[in-house]
Amino acid sequence: MKSRENKVFQLVMAALFAALICVGTMLIRIPVPATGGYVNLGDGILLLGAFLMNPVYAAMAAGIGSMLADVLAGYMQYAVATLIIKSAMAYCGAFLFRKLMAKMQNKKMLLPMLLSGVVAEIYMVIGYFVFEALLLGYGLGAAAAIMGNVGQGVMGVVIACVAGPLLLRNAEVRNLLNRIWK
Repeated sequence: MKSRENKVFQLVMAALFAALICVGTMLIRIPVPATGGYVNLGDGILLLGAFLMNPVYAAMAAGIGSMLADVLAGYMQYAVATLIIKSAMAYCGAFLFRKLMAKMQNKKMLLPMLLSGVVAEIYMVIGYFVFEALLLGYGLGAAAAIMGNVGQGVMGVVIACVAGPLLLRNAEVRNLLNRIWK
């Protein structure tokens, strides 16, 4: 019975993070005229979810929440790519974070958060460049969006690396994590 309760709990956490990612993505949107995309705050919440959930649930939350934001904001041309890129980004970040935490024996969280966040954001920048260059047909013109995506990535890593340790100071959050990570 515990296993079933844990799966339901993780699914609820994933749904919560999907909603938070969607709202965070839509809350502040800075347009990138070169590609028709936009820079947003959703990556900070996405990475925070990746640090708090297992990789599969983090990927579901990130992909669905980010894709919903694209659909609701009228960026349909990005929706499927966003689902794939953000899901893989969150999976990568969550997986790497857990591996680094295991190697460091859970002593310090900031370095694993920073490293896994940077790797995940690099994946995002490359993913959107490839999508815009090849599938949207912008060719090398897609390079114009790289700096915007890097800026979004830096903001995401900073938000997650500041909010993560602050949240983990709370005993209730640590208890939730212990429940999720089992």
